[in-house]
Amino acid sequence: MSIQFGPEYVRAIAPYQGGKPISEVAREFGLDEAKIIKLASNENPLGMPESAKQAMFEAVSDIGRYPDSNGFELKQVITTRYGVPQDWITLGNGSNDILELAAHAFVQPGQSVVYAQYSFAVYALATQGVGGRAIVVAAKDYGHDLKAMAEAITEDTRLVFIANPNNPTGTFLPAADIEAFLKAVPKNVVVVLDEAYNEYLAPELQYESTAWVKQYPNLLVSRTLSKAYGLAGLRVGFGIAQPAVTDLLNRIRQPFNVNSMAQAAAVAALNDSDFLKKSARLNAEGYRQLTEAFDALGLEYVPSFGNFVLVRVGSEDSAGARINLALLKRGIIVRPVGNYGLPQWLRISIGLPDENAAFIDALKKVLP
Repeated sequence: MSIQFGPEYVRAIAPYQGGKPISEVAREFGLDEAKIIKLASNENPLGMPESAKQAMFEAVSDIGRYPDSNGFELKQVITTRYGVPQDWITLGNGSNDILELAAHAFVQPGQSVVYAQYSFAVYALATQGVGGRAIVVAAKDYGHDLKAMAEAITEDTRLVFIANPNNPTGTFLPAADIEAFLKAVPKNVVVVLDEAYNEYLAPELQYESTAWVKQYPNLLVSRTLSKAYGLAGLRVGFGIAQPAVTDLLNRIRQPFNVNSMAQAAAVAALNDSDFLKKSARLNAEGYRQLTEAFDALGLEYVPSFGNFVLVRVGSEDSAGARINLALLKRGIIVRPVGNYGLPQWLRISIGLPDENAAFIDALKKVLP
């Protein structure tokens, strides 16, 4: 009889699977790495801004010392940008770290966490990791049904996750809907508003969620520099909340969870407004390129407000896996979403114009 270690709820976790790396696809299918196109992980196709790269190289000279555990300079930039004190900020090893910290800080085994069907996989993993009880609310038009989510909250609910825009479906919640939800949520339930793709919103859709943080002590806004800012490999994120929340997060946060080069690059990237505008413009053009192709092919897709598009590639449940494999053999990496309960769909990250074109050409060849 084998010995089992750890609690049952940890053994039940299915580890997070990221998008396939280019090197793995090259090995598996005997392809040239230089010719492989990756549109799987919602990365910025421009890469990191030159300003951030230069700042990172300068930080290398001091790499023999530990990073600033409190991230003073990075927090100062966030403070200036969002108008909140430094003790309202928690730095994370990507925004994923903030989501995990929230679960560990506020949820005890057996207590419930509310999140939507078809929302970010890490919400389920964070809940399982602390032995929490998941309350998964059915999606509405592939997005959040906030009214149903508010009604699903029980006496033992301690945390609610909301993604806006949502990954992997790309749906968006107007500001008025979120504020109405915040008003309806019990004050002892922490709401995590995950805004990983906020920078891709059109100007007329953007809202300032930090104004809600000042009004609602139970709100935690999560942001990342992995997407529009192009720092996915450096892992930098942050949370903004009132001190009653951030104090707990910082008590359990690992002391040096954001390394020196990441902090330096993040400071430069947050100050590089030209790069951010260029990223948003490229994304909008790429979205039109992909969706016009989907329209021409008669494919259903979910209108997206992020840097990706969810598209249905067949009617049978094997469609997503089958088309994904056919694309991989042609050196195109996209993201199957069968693990989200969407086996007929693929999530396509928006790339450079020629990358989008190569994907479209390959898709035409592999579709039935």
